Amino acid sequence: MFTIQHLIQPDTLEEAYHVLTNDVSNTILGGCAFLRLGSKKIGTAIDLSKLNLNHVKEKDDFIEIGAMTTFREIETNSVLNTHFNRILPQSVSHIIGVQFRNIVTVGASVYSKFGFSDLLTALLALDSEVELYKGGRMPLADFLDRSPEKDILTRVFIKKNERKAAYQSLRNSKSDFPVLNAAVSRLDDQWRIVVGARPLRAQIAKKPRQNCRKEMPTLIASPIQPLWP
Repeated sequence: MFTIQHLIQPDTLEEAYHVLTNDVSNTILGGCAFLRLGSKKIGTAIDLSKLNLNHVKEKDDFIEIGAMTTFREIETNSVLNTHFNRILPQSVSHIIGVQFRNIVTVGASVYSKFGFSDLLTALLALDSEVELYKGGRMPLADFLDRSPEKDILTRVFIKKNERKAAYQSLRNSKSDFPVLNAAVSRLDDQWRIVVGARPLRAQIAKKPRQNCRKEMPTLIASPIQPLWP
């Protein structure tokens, strides 16, 4: 169990960033689902609940997801359930239980670059970007390749296009971390294959098999639900 000396709820991102970078032990709090499994000693814990980062907004060209949005909100949101063959709701729907998904946040999962993250695998299959308070906006794949540094992930952006996608995971038991997860997507004739929980963080396959157009639907599609209509 982690310990906290001080807790603040900043009114602005500038205040949150100032406190975060003031001491190496200061930490942003997400849902704390993974944090509580360790024994970290936190000088000042920073709760972002007052910064209006809990939302899913549909714009003309993209979908915006706030960092404090929970996995349960991803699972049930009507916008995300009508785009990309529901890959994002499906990717988080099997994670432990509803109570757990009610506390885990998008920002914490993405920023921490967890190797077992189901959400990262699904997001990489889409045209996703992240926004950092100081680092600015960048493709998700570029963010995952960056060296760790103190910053605040504020939003995730997903380009709205005709990309079709599907997600699958392999677990030893229903409530366990994935042994392997994978996502595949197609935009026009371009395919993207992502593999995660390997046990390193998810990555896009750089040299997918040339005949994946013919074989991937058979390999990755659910036996119950087709990969796409």
